[in-house]
Amino acid sequence: MTFHELIHQRESIRSYDARPVETEKLHRILQAGRLAPSACNRQPWTLYLVSKPENLQRLHQCYSGTWMYDAPHILVVAGQRDAAWTRKADGYNSLETDLAIAMDHMILAATAEDVGTCWIANFDPEKLKQSGLFKSEEIVFAFTPLGYPAKEAGRGNQKIRNDLSEMVVYL
Repeated sequence: MTFHELIHQRESIRSYDARPVETEKLHRILQAGRLAPSACNRQPWTLYLVSKPENLQRLHQCYSGTWMYDAPHILVVAGQRDAAWTRKADGYNSLETDLAIAMDHMILAATAEDVGTCWIANFDPEKLKQSGLFKSEEIVFAFTPLGYPAKEAGRGNQKIRNDLSEMVVYL
């Protein structure tokens, strides 16, 4: 599969088969996050692979959507602002950008492994902190279920995207 075929195949999956993803596939997905670029190569992230049922239950408490409960794993991307690069000119901190790149790499790697994902940022940060799963100084940026799409989830749905002419300015 070419890279362009891969990005066309990637979609948000909201229905999962409960069977666990093989360790080798999980390792390759996590490796994609490890290899992601970051500003000044600071790599300000921690990648959490949550698979224990009691810890999955704790994560479920911070998100209202029950559709992800069947996913056997949740991948959480977190980081520390003071570990990320900061631009001196205006104080811009690259943490969110770096974490987004790592998450995107892992989501694309999961797609290449036929593992479903759905980027989730709509969670309750306070409930997430109360879960006790993460370091208090870390910012949880996003998470995604990891699992095989349920048969009804389907693959290959037509993506609705704006036309390039609506978003590209050639200068």
